[in-house]
Amino acid sequence: MSNRRNFIKKSALGTLGVSSILGCDELNNANIKKTYPRIISTWNHGLDANKKAWEVLKNGNGGLSAIEEGVKVSEADPKVRSVGYGGYPDREGIVTLDACIMDKNSNCGSVSFLQNIKHPISVARHVMEDTPHVMLSGKGALDFAISKGYKQENLLTDDSKKDWLNWKEKSNYKPVINIENHDTISMLLIDDVGDLYGACTTSGAAWKMHGRVGDSPIIGAGLFLDNEVGAAAATGLGEAIIKTSGSAMVVELMRQGASPLEACKTIVKRISKIHKSGPEWDYLQVGFIAINKNGEYAGYSLRKGFNYSLCDQKNKDLLIDAKYEIG
Repeated sequence: MSNRRNFIKKSALGTLGVSSILGCDELNNANIKKTYPRIISTWNHGLDANKKAWEVLKNGNGGLSAIEEGVKVSEADPKVRSVGYGGYPDREGIVTLDACIMDKNSNCGSVSFLQNIKHPISVARHVMEDTPHVMLSGKGALDFAISKGYKQENLLTDDSKKDWLNWKEKSNYKPVINIENHDTISMLLIDDVGDLYGACTTSGAAWKMHGRVGDSPIIGAGLFLDNEVGAAAATGLGEAIIKTSGSAMVVELMRQGASPLEACKTIVKRISKIHKSGPEWDYLQVGFIAINKNGEYAGYSLRKGFNYSLCDQKNKDLLIDAKYEIG
């Protein structure tokens, strides 16, 4: 059995030794060992989300409530045009939301294609805690949210509606590479005792087909964690992430001994290889964040422009430019 494990580990990591990825100094900067509690989240809107999560965590309300309340900050902010209220709509002018949440015991809940509810992450938590299911979608998710006391409201702000009307003049659906604050917020948290939690929430790709669901609500694609190993979350083109079960594969590589940085880079390269000859290559961007059981963390993306936010005892609002494959 031990020989088989060694074979699998070597096959998965190939020639990705530490020295082939980063110099020693860079690697040490990317992975600070045995430090927690710690929170990382995607993009610069993660800064405010992290602050809220940290506050909730330090007040003793637990990691699950901390990540829920943290990402709710982005969901409620109309300036964040890709999450919750104020998010870009689909081709029909309708804002549809996806979210998932996962705890240290591998319990998880998810909603997809949810409309008119500002905080899909909270509904996802109810799915996890109050139903025998993992995911509810569409009208079923909406009916469930209403049964839990959530009020329907119009999530299409004037700014997003104006942008949608401008887009309709040509109706040319062409995704753009995400280089700024305009994509999913994914958050990973390791608490004071080393337990892991994760959340992911988004309004999805702007001008998508009505009914499209990306990776964000799919456990194993947009988010995955194993409390014995670590956690990972994704951002970018959801279709590409789904096809590789991206976040689950990052965690699996960490299980086999890869650092968070090695694991993220390996899966980004795998996605790159699959899609390099496809029509989506010109706009393909994917990125991952990961944190392991020791609190070591990293982020890595296919193209330049992805950043992620860090919050811990020493750094309350640090924004980090992720390493990347292509400049």
